[in-house]
Amino acid sequence: MDQIGNKTECGLLGMVLNMGKHYDSVRVKFPEDSFFKVFTFNSKRKCMSTIVKLDDGRYRVFTKGASEVILRKCDYIMTGEGSAKPFNIADQEQLVASVIEPMALEGLRTISLAYKDYVLSDPALNEALYRDDIDWEDEDFVVSRLTSIAICGIEDPVRPEVPDSIKKCQGAGITVRMVTGDNINTARSIATKCGIITPDSNFLVLEGKDFNKRIRDENDVFQQDLLDEIWPKLRVLARSSPTDKYTLVKGIIESKLRSNREVVAVTGDGTNDGPALKMADVGFAMGIAGTDVAKEASDIILTDDNFTSIVKAVMWGRNVYDSISKFLQFQLTVNVVAIIVAFIGAASIKESPLQAIQMLWVNLIMDTLASLALATEVPTDELLERNPYGRTKPLISRRMMTNILGQAVYQITVLFVLLFAGPAWLDIDSGINLVCPMPTVHFTMIFNTFVLMTLFNEVNSRKIHGQRNILDGCIRTTFSSESGLALL
Repeated sequence: MDQIGNKTECGLLGMVLNMGKHYDSVRVKFPEDSFFKVFTFNSKRKCMSTIVKLDDGRYRVFTKGASEVILRKCDYIMTGEGSAKPFNIADQEQLVASVIEPMALEGLRTISLAYKDYVLSDPALNEALYRDDIDWEDEDFVVSRLTSIAICGIEDPVRPEVPDSIKKCQGAGITVRMVTGDNINTARSIATKCGIITPDSNFLVLEGKDFNKRIRDENDVFQQDLLDEIWPKLRVLARSSPTDKYTLVKGIIESKLRSNREVVAVTGDGTNDGPALKMADVGFAMGIAGTDVAKEASDIILTDDNFTSIVKAVMWGRNVYDSISKFLQFQLTVNVVAIIVAFIGAASIKESPLQAIQMLWVNLIMDTLASLALATEVPTDELLERNPYGRTKPLISRRMMTNILGQAVYQITVLFVLLFAGPAWLDIDSGINLVCPMPTVHFTMIFNTFVLMTLFNEVNSRKIHGQRNILDGCIRTTFSSESGLALL
């Protein structure tokens, strides 16, 4: 059965189906427009409640939410025989230790279910007497002294491809942090399965309340220097609120801890994730589970809600940057050689060895095809084996400058040898100082040599990081091969 919508709701409905029941009968009996009162889910309260009126006149409160939050609201618990008995703090602690924590350590999110009845008369042990003076808007009063029904463990299975994707991110110099509303043990278990943390690592795993204590002074005012002590080692932030997520993102962006400002990307799907998505350098919203608010606040929408797509986005982004650098390396070499040869040639033999129409051909045909060939390079995993480029890093690196100068010196030397010594060596007419200049074998050889060297330099320009094998990947790039053959 395909599950569409909130994963928690889908998990609970799946449990009902596995118990041999069907939720359609409940929806028919209690249609949404018949609800007396609804307290919607709030990330701060971490619970939601629905109040319905039963046929006998009583009001029943159904509540679900984070297990430890709901249990604190419970004064009673349902036994296996279907009767209610008192539920004190010691019982709560015992239930947390014996049920909730073991589930959380296995990576299960625990959801607690509870209820409460408001009756007209003769209330039972776990019921409350209904009076007209009840303020149904007072959630703290209405949703209190509940009867615990069950604790459900919901597994968010880690997709098989996620650990490998996170490993690629870490190899690419990208730090992956998890900010979640789940229990800290659940968050730690999932983070370990994903590879965000390892059992023997010294990274920080904090709850939202501890996080806020560490980043605020005695007056409860946020301090950037206190956050700077935490975020480099922080990997998991559990039981956090959207405000905590926004504070972390904003704090990392504004941190002066390092010379180059951190580039922060954020993923989110909820309405409350909007501020953090907007604050981030790059916001990724979920295309399937994401709300319209999250999509509007984001820069990129993941249509498959898959973390692997982020890795692909990083790969393609770096590929675009490299493609620009490759073309610059190619184009600057062509320009440097053409300018020097034309200038010195004109100064020494009174005319340019490269005619205007020839340079126009090079610019219109060769440069156009070369730019398309270099821009259509297919990204590879090799792009994820180096750290990100800095914000202030120039497009032309030292390695590229060395390649440009080396190739330019080589081409200029060959062309000058042909220009000044070629006629004598090859026993051809130089074509210099003709009264009516005509195309000559000498200048044609210079132009063709320039074109061929430029063509082979296009292959060299595919590598900008000092790789030895310049032919690696040529077969994968069909357009590069086709353009080279077309120019030949």
